[in-house]
Amino acid sequence: MRVTVLMGGTSSERDVSLASGIRVTEALRECGHDVTPVDPARGPISREEQQKLLSGTVVQTVPPSTEQLRQLAREALPRLITTLPRQGDTDVVFIGLHGGSGEDGTIQSLLDLTGVPYTGSGHLPSALAMDKDLTKRLFRNAGVTTADWLMAPTSVDEVRAQLGFPVIVKPSKQGSTVGLSVVKEPGDLQRAIDEAFEFDDEVMIERFIAGRELTVGILGDQAMPAGEIIPKHEIYDYECKYTAGMADERFPAELSAAEAKRIQTEALNAFRALKLGGCARIDFRMGTDGTFYCLEANTLPGMTQFSLIPQAAAAAGITFPELCDRIVRLALEPRGSART
Repeated sequence: MRVTVLMGGTSSERDVSLASGIRVTEALRECGHDVTPVDPARGPISREEQQKLLSGTVVQTVPPSTEQLRQLAREALPRLITTLPRQGDTDVVFIGLHGGSGEDGTIQSLLDLTGVPYTGSGHLPSALAMDKDLTKRLFRNAGVTTADWLMAPTSVDEVRAQLGFPVIVKPSKQGSTVGLSVVKEPGDLQRAIDEAFEFDDEVMIERFIAGRELTVGILGDQAMPAGEIIPKHEIYDYECKYTAGMADERFPAELSAAEAKRIQTEALNAFRALKLGGCARIDFRMGTDGTFYCLEANTLPGMTQFSLIPQAAAAAGITFPELCDRIVRLALEPRGSART
């Protein structure tokens, strides 16, 4: 099968996407597919560039600066339309992009116009899942428990009264904890909000849930084993996610049979509430009272050597090449059964 892997892009998660995409490229080749990796920001990736990506450290300990990304986006705009594959160019597109226009429904909308099948969710579910405010509203409507939140602008008094401290402050439409802060003192709130606004035009303030960090991968309409993340830092931040030894990730998580079943059910309910498709990751905090709080859904989860979905798949007995192959084949199912 001819597969085009989209990787890189212009979001703050560009490095993560490159690391994911090159691993997916090699895995799909191992499965016998004819694979062409493409960076929507710069065009097809040469064999020489692919070898550099395979041999070097792609993900840095901090994401690219906002100005670097703006410059890349300015350069990318004229190329984008000509870079995307059209019907007949490829059999399926594997979207290995993270954040920004790659994950917010923009690329999905363009591919819908070209008629090329692609992995993951459709344009509307992708857009909904990227917006954490809308995501949480849909979770609540579907009966999925999620932490209380407010949207900026808001006052310290409102935050104290409705959420209490500490709180999580984060861009509403970003991933990989880019721009995220834990605010313990009221005097630090505005600085954290200002920092988050550097990455997005909307900022969420969310009640901090003390407890365990858990995640559940969904493949098709099946929940994979839940995993637990024990980061070296207070939260599972960008550095912990993409630096070796900075987090202890356990698959399957140490849960009772009843707890494991309950969190998988919650994950599937969240997946269906957003009408997601393909492969996605649903993130949770488990409160000290045993309640699972669904935080967000990731419609294009990372596929790096440190990423969680490949570990969940391995716990389910699915190799990484098999995982990538199954994601591709899900994209070829009828639209109604694969995504909305």
